[in-house]
Amino acid sequence: MISAVKQYSQDEKMKVQFTVPDISDLEIREVTEVLRSGWITTGPKVLELEKLLSSYYNTNKTCCLSSQTAAGEMSLRLLGIGSGAGGSEEDEVITCAYTYTATASVIAHVGAKIVLIDCEEGSLEMDYDALEAAINEHTKAVIPVDLGGIPCDYDRIMAIIESKKHLFKATNELQEELGRVAVVSDAAHALGARAKFRGSWKMVGEIADITNFSFHAVKNFTTAEGGATTWKIPGADDRMIYKLLKRCSMHGQSKDALTKDLHGDWEYDILDTAYKYNMTDIVAAIGVAQFARYDGMLQRRHEIISRYDCAFRPIGIRTLDHYSDRHTSSGHLYITRLPGVDEKLRNHIINEMAEKGVMCNVHYKPLPMMTAYRNLGFDIKDYPVAYKKYANAVTLPLHTRLTDEDVDYVIQMFIDVLKENVK
Repeated sequence: MISAVKQYSQDEKMKVQFTVPDISDLEIREVTEVLRSGWITTGPKVLELEKLLSSYYNTNKTCCLSSQTAAGEMSLRLLGIGSGAGGSEEDEVITCAYTYTATASVIAHVGAKIVLIDCEEGSLEMDYDALEAAINEHTKAVIPVDLGGIPCDYDRIMAIIESKKHLFKATNELQEELGRVAVVSDAAHALGARAKFRGSWKMVGEIADITNFSFHAVKNFTTAEGGATTWKIPGADDRMIYKLLKRCSMHGQSKDALTKDLHGDWEYDILDTAYKYNMTDIVAAIGVAQFARYDGMLQRRHEIISRYDCAFRPIGIRTLDHYSDRHTSSGHLYITRLPGVDEKLRNHIINEMAEKGVMCNVHYKPLPMMTAYRNLGFDIKDYPVAYKKYANAVTLPLHTRLTDEDVDYVIQMFIDVLKENVK
């Protein structure tokens, strides 16, 4: 509770970083072993990490790639969406306006049309009624965003998509297997999250048709840079999908370097004019070590969130509901919303926190406020709920290198700054 927080004087000002990667001696040893092995690019460590991840979230195959952005783009190409992927420039993909650009930019990468949906009034998820209204005969996929590590309402998303099956026109084999709009989850924040789906608890990764994770340096689970894609598409050939993703992440080459090295057969073909999105064994080694520690890291995030909630909720600060009877979050972001605060005052509060040694952030500035998206014709006036949620949002530090003393300091400084600035 707030009364239990130690009182700090001005002379005791600390420095609390917004995020710090949690790297231990285990990660360092794993990377060192790879560096000494003579094999540092895509190879056995990537395969090991892929198997660990698939087992963790109950799918048959995972393909590790260079980023979640690469995974998102490859997912749309796999589905034949957009003129750059063998589809049509009339293909449409729907996502939420309240997200980072990587969610939507991949739609432009494949030559499809970006359709942005405003937030629901009561959450940071997309407005599901607006989603239902936006689906038409050109819609090929929906990209829900598990913001902060909290799973979206996939029961509702699937029900909406099933109700619109009569409008769907398949243009490749995977689309035909689905027979409806694809759900391609942006789970960049959500490795380890769970949700009730169709009455049973499921891991994020086994709910959507395709799920894409980020292992960037600021994520719960990091490989410095990296990401992964996994899928559950009934009737699809998982081995074929995996081989195609691997091939297309390596320039469309018929054999990767490890296969050539193991068999002593240099000759290869280029089967697609494809991309360079592969993960290396060096970064996969970090992931293998992170995986061994990950349950404890998630538990520590839960502890920090509980301490924050106990301090902030009683005084009217709105926070995300990370743990409920419907979902268990991965606890990636601690986003607060401050009643009665506008954008200008919010920015002042963040500056005041920095002066006290606490680095804060904002998640997210809605895409229609960004130059690239304004140039595409989007206007924030059409997304009033997203703007309202952005204008008074402050994201506090939440990472597993925070000590209890750090957490107490953040709590006291935030309360002090709000007392000084919010009447």
